[in-house]
Amino acid sequence: MRLDNQIRRIKIFLLLIGLLILVFEECGCEAFVKKFRRKPKKEEQAQEEMVFVPQEYPSLFVNKEEAYRQYFLYWKGWQDELINALLSRTSLKKQLSCIDEAIKNLLQLKTILAEEKVKPLDAYIAELNALRNNIEQDPYSNNTTQNRYSAEKIKRNILRDFSYHKVKNNLK
Repeated sequence: MRLDNQIRRIKIFLLLIGLLILVFEECGCEAFVKKFRRKPKKEEQAQEEMVFVPQEYPSLFVNKEEAYRQYFLYWKGWQDELINALLSRTSLKKQLSCIDEAIKNLLQLKTILAEEKVKPLDAYIAELNALRNNIEQDPYSNNTTQNRYSAEKIKRNILRDFSYHKVKNNLK
């Protein structure tokens, strides 16, 4: 009787485990399967082309005098930055960036000046371009001191010849 009772308990236990497995299989882990199922490709929605309407923006400067002063100040800042970059032997990329910005601001000044002052400014722009070529051809900074002296000389000359009080009557 005892053996019969134990066998019966084992059968009931196995039956319960089988029922639990069957219930879990039926209810299952659908979320788990859904997570790893490949999603169907969605058709790409037709994107509307963006239309840009050109707008005329007002000038940053009220008058030519203010524009001249600002561009002159920008040039002076970039020229100082160039001199400091040459003095501290910073990267070639930084030096070229500074001289490019200085040249860009001098070109802006050129558009504001009257014809008689453009030629001397063109000479200084040419000197800056020559200095740029010297800096570009000196990747190991062997001639940094010479380039710095040249940059300081150009700065002195432009400050002497193109300060606002000297050119205020020669603006377009």
